[in-house]
Amino acid sequence: MEAFRIVFPEPMKVEIEKFDVREPTTEEVLIETEATLISTGTELTALTGDFPEKSAWSTYVRYPFTPGYSSVGRIVKVGSEVRDFNIGDRVAAHAPHATHAIVRADRVTRVPENVDVESACFHTIAAGVMNSVRLAKISLGDAVVVVGLGLLGQMAVIFSRMAGAYPVIAIDLAEKRLEWARISGATHILRADDWTYVKDAVKQITRGRMADKVFEVTGNPNVIPKAITLAKRNLGCFVVLSSPRGKTTLDFHDEVNSPSRIIIGTHFSSQPEYETPYNPWTRKRNTELFFDLLSSGYLTINHLITHRYRWREAKKAYNMLLEDRTRALGVILKFKDLPSFISSRG
Repeated sequence: MEAFRIVFPEPMKVEIEKFDVREPTTEEVLIETEATLISTGTELTALTGDFPEKSAWSTYVRYPFTPGYSSVGRIVKVGSEVRDFNIGDRVAAHAPHATHAIVRADRVTRVPENVDVESACFHTIAAGVMNSVRLAKISLGDAVVVVGLGLLGQMAVIFSRMAGAYPVIAIDLAEKRLEWARISGATHILRADDWTYVKDAVKQITRGRMADKVFEVTGNPNVIPKAITLAKRNLGCFVVLSSPRGKTTLDFHDEVNSPSRIIIGTHFSSQPEYETPYNPWTRKRNTELFFDLLSSGYLTINHLITHRYRWREAKKAYNMLLEDRTRALGVILKFKDLPSFISSRG
């Protein structure tokens, strides 16, 4: 069957590519995409090629590169051994920006019918940030600082508040992102123009204690040496939630060893594949919780959706982000205008 996907054939180039979709195997499903979410940080890094050679980035990004990992669609074919899903089910998948995707049935999650498709598209980022908040062990009354207020930073604000953090201090250079952070639940917002001012302000807000937990979500390695100083001495926790592009210079004696700070690296891939008593929070379970929160009305994220494009307008969407990513948060690619086709069980 003929399908289409977005591809970066080389740095700074966006194209739509035709490809053939094979039949699902006995344990797979074929999904017709309704919408996907652009992961701005990851995808612009891949599009620009702005990452170090001989790094994890250079291993991950190989051209031609197929971007996207957060999609929602309807199942249109199921393998003969699939029992948990049926044709017509709306599901979330770790799949690229494409009209169709083949995914293992145990890697998809059902989306409640009362959850809107666009909000559901945030599932990969939501699950990953939930994982980071848990690893940081945020508890009632923890003072949390979030540095960098893109999608991950906004989610870090949301889930830190949900976990009981207070205050939650949001820091960024972009005024619009600071405004969005207020809606996300930040109790205080600070512009990052002057780090001496920022540090003094955090000290004042926390009554001299500094932050219990600091999330670094800028992806800029030059920010790390500054952001870590916002964590308190004696077991203050510094969480690297972004995927920094390049090396950073940090005086480990003065900023880690002497003040006894803890550094935690978190990544979407660190969610366990299987539930255990030690950690039952798999990617699937985090995703299910995210949908439960949306379905019940306990969580709303409509303010994070700033732009919508038809999938054939992908180049326009990426150009907008390249011009000024700070004016955007959730950029949705819509596929719903696709014609349906005859569905069957394989």
